[in-house]
Amino acid sequence: MFWRLIWLFLLTCGASGLLTVVGSFGGHAFGRTGLFVGAVVGGIIGIALAGLIARRFLLIEHRSYVPTVIGGTIGYVLSAVIAVIDLHTPVVPILTVSLVGLGAVAGSFTGRNQLQ
Repeated sequence: MFWRLIWLFLLTCGASGLLTVVGSFGGHAFGRTGLFVGAVVGGIIGIALAGLIARRFLLIEHRSYVPTVIGGTIGYVLSAVIAVIDLHTPVVPILTVSLVGLGAVAGSFTGRNQLQ
């Protein structure tokens, strides 16, 4: 159980971080606003993809998928707000990525406790 949560955390942080970078590259062609929009859209797609992979590898139960994605998205929004406020330091945006994983793990608990 504990290792599944660790893998879910790492998978969600990694996928959202990677697709945030990819989304920002794509959005950069549309200026500064496009860069931020592309990053956010890419990050949320990364969270959804991480949830699908986690469900496939039985890191989460089937019914926990939507709460996991919602929890990860809430963590991502908090992470984005904190990162934008502290863009002048490289450490804070990197550390805030952990909020995405923590949100996904919290969401997986919510989904697991439903319908019991």
